[in-house]
Amino acid sequence: MSSSHAEIVNTVTEIVAGALRLPAETLAADLNLRTVEGTDSVKVLLAIARIEREYSIEIEDEDVFTLTTINDVVRIVQAQLTETTV
Repeated sequence: MSSSHAEIVNTVTEIVAGALRLPAETLAADLNLRTVEGTDSVKVLLAIARIEREYSIEIEDEDVFTLTTINDVVRIVQAQLTETTV
């Protein structure tokens, strides 16, 4: 699957917004998601699971717990997509 950076940012933002039950436009790519009211580990894991399904990738558990922003997630997704196409 080939996706541009902007497409990945948009998709990840939409998925995270859905998991957090917030409008996507309220989530900046560099916002620390841990500071968003109502965020908990279950919602984060649901978002990660949806992202993994969307891109047919698997994000390592140790990586999941270091992600704090949408940009962090996008970086991991892009790295995973690059690995699967090499």
